[in-house]
Amino acid sequence: MIKRVVGVLATALAAAAVLAAPAGAAAYADFTGIVALDNCSGSVVRPPAAVDSDPALVLTNGHCVKLMGANEVIVNQSSSRSFTLLNGSGQSLGTLRATKLAYATMKNTDAAFYQLSSTYAQIQQQYRSRALDLSATRPAQGTGIQVVSGYWKRIYTCAVDGFAYQLKEGSWTWKDSIRYTRPCNVIGGTSGSPIIDTASGKVVGVNNTINESGGRCTQNNPCEVSQTGQVTVRSGIGYAQQTYDIVACIGPGNQFVLTRPGCTLPR
Repeated sequence: MIKRVVGVLATALAAAAVLAAPAGAAAYADFTGIVALDNCSGSVVRPPAAVDSDPALVLTNGHCVKLMGANEVIVNQSSSRSFTLLNGSGQSLGTLRATKLAYATMKNTDAAFYQLSSTYAQIQQQYRSRALDLSATRPAQGTGIQVVSGYWKRIYTCAVDGFAYQLKEGSWTWKDSIRYTRPCNVIGGTSGSPIIDTASGKVVGVNNTINESGGRCTQNNPCEVSQTGQVTVRSGIGYAQQTYDIVACIGPGNQFVLTRPGCTLPR
């Protein structure tokens, strides 16, 4: 997976990373609803059935919580993690705080959701900031997307190149991963960034890895495995985990209920 970044590296490279953003990258997306973690990126997201009075959710990667075991699942674990909420131009609006880690795993996917102490209405009232809508629809090949990193305050623009039946990296295996076209050459610290469909503005995935040096199925060098077992290595190509199928697992009050009809998240 994309390496999480420590503070010293962030201080040294932040300015250079912002300057490296491609011209015109923010054609659709800006940094509204985006958060920065101490080691990763993330976003405030809203499932289709959520209401204004629900506690808000932050989406990031499971590996931004910790390097989880290949079969590990965390549900409703107390947390006080903090997040820096950004405005549309990438400036800090203030700090959001979690009350719990609602769900996290690196089995089949690489995703984590923190539940905040603030509701969507409170965030809107205090910061004049909205959440990003989670799409309940699977993206199609060729869909225009943007990867929006709160850590680096950088936006990558590319398209869905296709899907990996299985994506293997070290001891982890992820299913039906989004493969980017080459312009989304993501780096450490972009882990957990939302994948935004440029047509709808909705979140369709969460950025999690790139094959850095052409290695075969090793850490930081994921490989694709087809239904017939054929292994393909795509050096320099990045990937995301889909989120449309997570919507079915989120019940009233933004509570994760893994027994809900249609929920396929690991338990």
